[in-house]
Amino acid sequence: MDKVKIAFFSNFLNHHQALVADELYRKTNGQYVFVELMQMPEWIAKSGYPDYSAKPYLLQAWKDKSSMFKAKNLAIDAEVALFAGFEVLELEKFRIANTDKITFDVSERWLKRGIFNLLSTRIMKLYFAYQTGHWSQKPVYKLCSSAFAASDHKKLHMYEGKCFKWGYFTKVPKEVTRHKKKSDEEPVRMMWCARFLDWKHPELPIKLAALLKDSGYHFHIDMYGTGRMLEKMKQLATRLNINEVLSFCGNKPNAEILEEMGKHDIFLFTSDKNEGWGAVANEAMSQGCVVVGSDEIGSVPYLITDKETGMIFKSCDIDSLFKSVITLIDNPELREFLSENGILAMQYIWSPKNAATSLLNLIHNLQNGIVPTLNNGPCSLA
Repeated sequence: MDKVKIAFFSNFLNHHQALVADELYRKTNGQYVFVELMQMPEWIAKSGYPDYSAKPYLLQAWKDKSSMFKAKNLAIDAEVALFAGFEVLELEKFRIANTDKITFDVSERWLKRGIFNLLSTRIMKLYFAYQTGHWSQKPVYKLCSSAFAASDHKKLHMYEGKCFKWGYFTKVPKEVTRHKKKSDEEPVRMMWCARFLDWKHPELPIKLAALLKDSGYHFHIDMYGTGRMLEKMKQLATRLNINEVLSFCGNKPNAEILEEMGKHDIFLFTSDKNEGWGAVANEAMSQGCVVVGSDEIGSVPYLITDKETGMIFKSCDIDSLFKSVITLIDNPELREFLSENGILAMQYIWSPKNAATSLLNLIHNLQNGIVPTLNNGPCSLA
């Protein structure tokens, strides 16, 4: 195998990693390898995931002994290595114990449930690997795919001063065609898209619709998705007498959801702290749909500056959500301003291209003893 500048080890290549991988492969002139440690589960493959098996940079270590041998050699030989997920821990420990080369550990937050997460066998194994392997004394850094990952690690005295922002990166269209209102008589269109699960809080858009209706606002909310709480939410909507201003739209292919984002004014992102990242925020902002996001969602503090690139409300607080939404309804100029800024943030800061460029710049700085000074976006200090 030719000299490898960067190797990324993970369970399997997914759609949130592939676009950055494409950019890194291109920017390193082919000196990039993505190593899969396990075959994509059949249920995930059948759910519509793209087939990445033909990617020129993909090494499927799970296929045979020869491929796994190459992966182990890469763990040592790669100039820089990134490790994401519990499945790669043994290779990560192997590299850090046997080299002094730059290594990045990539993860979302660890302590979604606070100290109770330390009862997790996986978390404890990761924690003890860090402590017993003396990783703090090595060139080992953290890429935080959650705005709360750095603070979680600080509580555990891990990666102090070594945490950098990261995330998940979605396709960013070069041009965005927004639906223009024909008149002020058109309702403000809002959408919600998620599985109907308790920690996604599908009850909030429904309660919001009731408050907006009672306050005399002209609007419509479309809710996309299915899940175990769907029937219960339909009953709640009927009980609150809001079926004329709220629709349950079922599941739609991702391409159709992106199209709908371009037709809606506001995206309601209501999950709580259990939402590790939430790439739907990237997608909505890329389409110019203003995100009103919960302050506990992993992506929100990174992607959104309140009243600059979107709106942030207090998690699970219907009054806070209502206040943010009516601010947007009452101020169409602000809505347009946030729409445009959201698009720009995705195109120039949180795009796969900029993420790859920022990572390469960070690597260069770390290799040359240059203190990183980036203050926003991927690879800025977390």
